[in-house]
Amino acid sequence: MNTDQIKDALHRFDEAQGKIKALNYAMSMLFWDASTGAPKSGADARSKSIGTMSGFLYQLTVNDQLDQDLILLMANLESLDEIRRVSVSEAKKEYDKLTKIPMHEFQAYNELISKSSMVWEEAKAQSDFKMFEPYLEKVINTLLKFADYRGFEGHPYNLYIDDFEPGMSVDQLNVFFDELRARVVPLLKKISDKQLEIQTDFINKSYPTHLQDQVSRQLLDLMKFDLDRGMLKESVHPFTMGVDIDDVRLTTHYYENDLASAMLSTAHEGGHAIYEQNIDRKLQPTLLATGTSNGIHESQSRIYENNFCKSKAFVSYFLPYLKSVFPEQLEAIDVETFYRGLNKVEPSFIRIEADELTYSLHIMIRYEIELGLIDGTIKVGELPSVWNQKVKDYLGIVPKNDAEGVLQDVHWSEGLFGYFPTYALGSAYAAQIAHYMGKEIDIEACLSRGDFEPLTKWLNNKVHQYGALKKPNELIELITGERLNSKYYCDYLEEKFSKVYEL
Repeated sequence: MNTDQIKDALHRFDEAQGKIKALNYAMSMLFWDASTGAPKSGADARSKSIGTMSGFLYQLTVNDQLDQDLILLMANLESLDEIRRVSVSEAKKEYDKLTKIPMHEFQAYNELISKSSMVWEEAKAQSDFKMFEPYLEKVINTLLKFADYRGFEGHPYNLYIDDFEPGMSVDQLNVFFDELRARVVPLLKKISDKQLEIQTDFINKSYPTHLQDQVSRQLLDLMKFDLDRGMLKESVHPFTMGVDIDDVRLTTHYYENDLASAMLSTAHEGGHAIYEQNIDRKLQPTLLATGTSNGIHESQSRIYENNFCKSKAFVSYFLPYLKSVFPEQLEAIDVETFYRGLNKVEPSFIRIEADELTYSLHIMIRYEIELGLIDGTIKVGELPSVWNQKVKDYLGIVPKNDAEGVLQDVHWSEGLFGYFPTYALGSAYAAQIAHYMGKEIDIEACLSRGDFEPLTKWLNNKVHQYGALKKPNELIELITGERLNSKYYCDYLEEKFSKVYEL
């Protein structure tokens, strides 16, 4: 093959990637602005701008010239450097994903999920699943048709989990959730039977939000997030946006009568943000300058939030600072009381309000239902009763209505099947990574003196620098010498909560 042809194809590819990155940056800024205080009156203008840029983005991502260039480059992958090999392979995967589905069907599907989301919102408000049922039926049927167009191996769900967690499969997830079911459900039962009273009233005293903001910024500084290359603001739903290595933004939300909420969401989003901020600069011009998957990204938010900031070692360091900011509210609270209050286990109906122990059980419920809906063993009309039974089996409580139960999450109305498992995978990756970190660093000693630098540097080196250059399975194996192993997560939960609840 003529090397000049490869060189020209690479030049066009790099140029297109640069334009895609620039468009993504501009669209992200519009989303950031809308989420952090832009006037609602400008919503239509912003939507039109985003729509126009989305069209440009599609043209850059799908066109005859790129098709020809990708075919040529894929045939000559071995002659490319590692970054370009992965970039080209990912672009080809995305190209095939977008072009295997007929355009008119793809447009019809986008109209369907737009309508479906609106109906879901109304159905939730009225707590009436029957309103939503026919739309969900259509969404699932369309996804099954698209799976046939795109092609898959084994279970059709493999295709959709791979969209969010590349390389993950139903077989791997079944092993993971089987262990959770066998170990976490009995642990929760023991905790419930113990009926140990844990004090939490101090968390819900009045904490001025401007002082909570001060706490959040102090926490980010301790965690080694660089606010000179990032930004913290408030939004209704906390999120992180890594638009560039040198422009990483995160939000939190302050509730005057909940000290823990903003503090923990800042730690959580801070973990995401530190990941985005510490990707190798060699990847900065490429689309690989982001996290490798939802699950690995979630592992970084979970390790800072749960393994680090909710640990007794860190609480013992941070509580004196909190008392200096909120002397009246926390005057009588000691380390043990604060630590237990922060880690109280209480089964709840709403996933986003779940404690650390029960959270993954919420995800397991959704995973089992998604599998059944995709393989046909669960019918859409059966969903409310199936949902309620699983919540009873795993959490020991029963939802009073559809809004509290099957209608609480928006994901299915938007066709986001395969997304939920990554929430649980993140916590499991975090426990496995922390276990191996502990072989090299005394984590507890670092946290007891508020010294995150060794922990963050270790993660920079082992996880963050690679961005999306390495797949999740490849990365976790590189860090720990093995694939995802749920044993570490279950061990961590059993050890931690057996101590909290004196089992």
